[in-house]
Amino acid sequence: MQTNPTYSSLVAVGDSFTEGMSDLLPDGSYRGWADLLAGRMAARTPGFRYANLAVRGKLIGQIVEEQVDVAAAMNADVITLVGGLNDTLRPKCDMGRVRGLLEEAVEKLAPACRQLVLMRSPGRQGPVLERFRPRMEELFVCVEELAERHGAVVVDLYGAASLSDPRMWDVDRLHLTAEGHRRVAEAVWQRLGYDPEDTEWRTPMPATLPPGWITRRVTDARFARQYLLPWIGRRLTGRSSGDGLPAKRPELLPYEGPAA
Repeated sequence: MQTNPTYSSLVAVGDSFTEGMSDLLPDGSYRGWADLLAGRMAARTPGFRYANLAVRGKLIGQIVEEQVDVAAAMNADVITLVGGLNDTLRPKCDMGRVRGLLEEAVEKLAPACRQLVLMRSPGRQGPVLERFRPRMEELFVCVEELAERHGAVVVDLYGAASLSDPRMWDVDRLHLTAEGHRRVAEAVWQRLGYDPEDTEWRTPMPATLPPGWITRRVTDARFARQYLLPWIGRRLTGRSSGDGLPAKRPELLPYEGPAA
């Protein structure tokens, strides 16, 4: 990997992870790791352009249908692709189909950019996700194999102990906090060949005393009522939190936000 490369454009493809949930800004929009990464890259390259096609809740088939061809046509220097994890969390998931669609996406995106970036997504520890972990790990094996065949780089977030810490995750237990997104941006930044700004992004947060039993039970009940039950309802009915929502940043335009 080239050290401190010069990239003039970035296109991000994916779902809620790439959209930036739950890194909430005061105006009600989401920032997230891709915006933070774009800010850093723009600070080094005048005229840097950025597009973010991600929409929360998208399955890999929807990402391929709605985002991949659009991203490929933009001819950006860097394209990031993170998808398929929402599929693994569905009650019924055809992993053969997921792998095939991911391969289709990589085959289209890899030749359309200077550098394609794939990821092993971060995994929170917890009983709800344990039942889906074998599917997730099967997806990540596919990611590694596709990267090797097509010259993509893989950012290993799944293997980072810092990102499995529950404190890195929002109250919905599905999306990273602002600090989690900051660490992901640093991970991608370094994988692209830039000098580290935080050499300790993999280092777990200092240990603290866990909350008491009553506090944990109240928190669990609130989580189940506000997030888990609605999430299960959407999975069972085939609905998505992103139904009807547009892409976050649909055009490849100059980045004008503050550098991170």
